[in-house]
Amino acid sequence: MSAWTWAWLAWGAIFCAIEGMALFNSRSGDTLSEHAWAWLGYAATGQGPQELRRPSGWTRLRRFLLLAGLAWLVVHLLTGGVF
Repeated sequence: MSAWTWAWLAWGAIFCAIEGMALFNSRSGDTLSEHAWAWLGYAATGQGPQELRRPSGWTRLRRFLLLAGLAWLVVHLLTGGVF
């Protein structure tokens, strides 16, 4: 295996360790999902479970960029790098 393969495996192991520790504690706001929800404006307002306010233009742009990036990644991986 190349050094790149080892590096990607190490990255995956580190991610699993961090996410695993975050999943098995009782604090909120520490998993990747909870961070993504906060960055994308889906964090709870404190007024009730997941009550959301109307997103700003900046929030909508961040959400669109995430969606576009993930859509590209899926197409890129499924087509063998054609896109």
